[in-house]
Amino acid sequence: MDREYYAVKDGKKLRCGYTTGTCATAAASAAAMMLFSHRNVDTVRVETPKGVTLDLETEDAVFFENTATCAVRKDAGDDPDITDGLLIFATVTYAYGDDIILKGGKGVGTVTKEGMSSPVGEAAINPTPRRMITEAVRKVMDDFKYKGGLEVTISIPGGEELARKTFNPRLGIVGGLSVLGTSGIVDPMSEQALIDTIHVEMNSRRAAGDEHLLAFFGNYGVDFAASEWQMNTQDRVTCSNYVGEMLDYAAYLQFKDVLLIGHVGKMLKLAQGIMNTHSRYGDGRTTFLAMEAMFAGACVETGKAVYESLTTDMALDILEEAGVLEPVLQKATEKVAYYMQARVHGALKTEAVLFSNKRGIMGMTQGATELIRFHGGGK
Repeated sequence: MDREYYAVKDGKKLRCGYTTGTCATAAASAAAMMLFSHRNVDTVRVETPKGVTLDLETEDAVFFENTATCAVRKDAGDDPDITDGLLIFATVTYAYGDDIILKGGKGVGTVTKEGMSSPVGEAAINPTPRRMITEAVRKVMDDFKYKGGLEVTISIPGGEELARKTFNPRLGIVGGLSVLGTSGIVDPMSEQALIDTIHVEMNSRRAAGDEHLLAFFGNYGVDFAASEWQMNTQDRVTCSNYVGEMLDYAAYLQFKDVLLIGHVGKMLKLAQGIMNTHSRYGDGRTTFLAMEAMFAGACVETGKAVYESLTTDMALDILEEAGVLEPVLQKATEKVAYYMQARVHGALKTEAVLFSNKRGIMGMTQGATELIRFHGGGK
C-alpha cells in the first residue's frame, strides 16, 4: 500500500487494511495487463468504493501467450483477520464472446444454500468485489482496445483449510473462503463487519425456511443449552453483543419468534434496556441488582454490599444470603421480556432464558419453555 490509513477506536490509532475483494481486483487487473502487454506488472492501482486509492504490489506473476496469473497479498492492518497475509491470486485467460466470466478457483468457497448474496452453485464472491473485479478488468480491456471475452479465476491457496475456522461451513459455503468487502478497506475492529456477519447468518436461516430464531450471545450459551436440554443448536445465530441489531433484523426478516439464551451477566444489561452489551456502552448490573434488592425488602447495607460487588456472581451470593435472590431475578426476567418486546414493537414473539454456569437456570420468560421444546430441547 503506497500510504497508510488509520482509524481511531477506543482512543487507539489503528491501521486500516484492504479487503480480499480489493486484493482480487488488483490481481485481476494486473493479470489482464500482463496478458495483453506480455510484461510484468509490479504494482497496480485500485480505486476502492470508499474513495481510497491504493497502489498495491503484485507477487508470483507469470504470463504466457493465452493466460496470465499474479497475486496480491492481503493486509488486514490492525484488524484480527484470519485472511491477513494470504495471497489472493487471479488468473486471466482469453475466452469466447465478449463477456467477462468470473469464477472461483481453489480455496474460494462455493455457495450451496439460499440466502447468500451469490446464487447457489456460484463462487462465494460477494457483489461489491464482483463489481470491482469486472469494472477493473473491463477498464484494462478498453485501454488495450480488446473487444473479446475473458475468464477471470480467483483462487486463495490455503483457503479451504482456513475456511473451517470461519462461519462459512455453517452458512453452506463449502470448499474455501469468501471474497468479501463492501468498502474495499478493512476498518479495524469494525462493529459493522460483525453485524453484517450476524445478518448473513440470519439470512441463511430465513432462506432455509426457518421462522423461529434461536440466538445466543456466544459459546457459553450454546454449551449450556446442549447440556441442560440436549438442544439442537446447529441452526443457531450468534449475536455477540449486538442484541438490538439482531432483534431489528429478525423483525425485518419477519421471523415469528426469537429465543435468546444468555448468561445472566449479559442479560442484566438487557434488563436495563442496554441493547449492546459491550462494556463501553454501559454496565449498571450491580446498580440494578442493588436497587431491586431494596425494592424486594433488603436493607440498605445489603444494597450497598451488592452495589460494591466486583462480579455478578458475588452480588448474587449476597442476594441469596439476604433471601431476596428469587424476587430480584424475577424482576430482571420481566425487564428483559419488556425491553426485548419494546425493541421489536410487537412484530414478533420474543423470549429469553437467563442462566449462570454456577446456578443453572436463573430466569425464563413466559413463553420460553414452548420455544425450547420447539428447538429440540427437552431433558
